[in-house]
Amino acid sequence: MSDEVTRWLARAALPLSGLTAGASTADLQSLKSVLDGVRVVGMGEATHGTSEFFRLKHRLLEFLVEELGFSVLAMEASASAGPAVDAYVRQGVGDVAGVLAGLGFWTWRTREVLGMIEWMREYNRGRPDHRKVRFVGIDPQKCGGSLAVLGSFLREVAPDREAGLLSPLRVLAGAHPGSRPDPRRRLVRDAEELLAFLRGHGPGAADALRHARILVRAADLVTGARQHTNPEQTAFAARDRYMAEAVGELLTDPSAKIALWAHNGHIATTHYGGAVPAMGRHLRARFGDAYYALGLLFGSGSFRARRMWPGPWSRPGAGALGTHRIGPAHPDTVEARLATANPGDHLVDLRGAATAPAAVREWLAGRHHMRSFGAVVPRWTYRFHLSPVSPAEDYDGLAYVAVSTGSRPLPAS
Repeated sequence: MSDEVTRWLARAALPLSGLTAGASTADLQSLKSVLDGVRVVGMGEATHGTSEFFRLKHRLLEFLVEELGFSVLAMEASASAGPAVDAYVRQGVGDVAGVLAGLGFWTWRTREVLGMIEWMREYNRGRPDHRKVRFVGIDPQKCGGSLAVLGSFLREVAPDREAGLLSPLRVLAGAHPGSRPDPRRRLVRDAEELLAFLRGHGPGAADALRHARILVRAADLVTGARQHTNPEQTAFAARDRYMAEAVGELLTDPSAKIALWAHNGHIATTHYGGAVPAMGRHLRARFGDAYYALGLLFGSGSFRARRMWPGPWSRPGAGALGTHRIGPAHPDTVEARLATANPGDHLVDLRGAATAPAAVREWLAGRHHMRSFGAVVPRWTYRFHLSPVSPAEDYDGLAYVAVSTGSRPLPAS
């Protein structure tokens, strides 16, 4: 069985001529038939700090926009700060480093992401609005931008209500999912009160209403439980559900086609972290095969992440940023199987396995492991961190990068 699976993966591999954007797309042309009818391409990543993943996603974004008519980049980044990035890429408003910093996550303050944003700006230059590619953040976290917009709006239309409506919600700006668990959901009720107040202010409140809805979602994340006997009741499940809803809202425009940037765990079409329904699961349930989940894996090298001390004293976002080295994957992992079949950078379309030999379909539907690292990793044990995966159930395609190197941070401002 092992040899048959390896031979099929080798035949199915689409070798990549490079990872850098701006090169010939001759090697990507077969993706046109693979993605026929697809409206959302989820582009994952096994780490939040791999330069090669970011470069490949930039290259895929260019291909999707220029040759397949994709019109939106939706990113696992602050929904509140997304409009500032969008204003930069569509109108040239603001400073690129500043708008990237506003997204709220160190993971995106890199030269690779800056280069992609600059490409979007250059692509849009001189094009009519309906042909410009948009940027949208889909994560309710890091909602300081929404608080600022709502403060300005309320000072203009109802200055006597600003303090009463916004003061209780200011704790949301820097709060993490599950950091203020509250079964009574007081912050959610406060955010809903603000939303109800704004609904009485007519069309001129449309932008304020959008930001108020972000605060309702953020409040739900912050007050939710980090652990629950039912994983679907956790703050993490709510986060993926809200990110999927944000993507769905974009698709109300029948012409929209979305390149979706997030971690492998979020773009998967089943669960992550054991039993949390992933964003991709919601998208598959709602949009079927119009959603394509592409997981990105790597062979060996290094990546950037925060170092976390083990134990109950650890907190989200804690720890210094560092570069973490890692050797080749264990022979039983999905990465190792891909590397054996084709040691170079390549893509594999798993939807094409429908007519593969039974042994191949059995392996693809079976339970295996692959490496998965978030923005924070344990100091010593990260090398052994593996997540269960069923390749054909969790993903529609896989991209393999032979060597990972750490993403390149922008200079501190």
